[in-house]
Amino acid sequence: MQITGIHHIAIICSDYERSKKFYIEVLGCSVINETFRAARNSYKLDLRIGKDQIELFSFPHPPTRPSTPEACGLRHLAFAVENLEETVFELQSKGVEVEPIRVDEITGKRFTFFQDPDALPLEIYQS
Repeated sequence: MQITGIHHIAIICSDYERSKKFYIEVLGCSVINETFRAARNSYKLDLRIGKDQIELFSFPHPPTRPSTPEACGLRHLAFAVENLEETVFELQSKGVEVEPIRVDEITGKRFTFFQDPDALPLEIYQS
């Protein structure tokens, strides 16, 4: 087996229009494709962020996340940024609450967390 990378990250949201706006207008993702799947009463929105892809799904009445961020399963999604302070400022100017900046004790790099509209923990990590 030769895994060459991660193809996409899939996120299920509770309010499709709110999350679509957040990922496009706040995080700056661009739309690759948007599909409504009538049989599932569900949208699938393919988004590009840098070289990576996020699939944003809507389903009727998805269960809430058990806890943040220590539930079993995917812990959080981390985005690489070149200027942490500038990114924090931009997020805050768009009404996003951002935690205080911390330093990774292993790498010495700086990072912080914020949340998407469904309280999914998102990290920005100084590259």
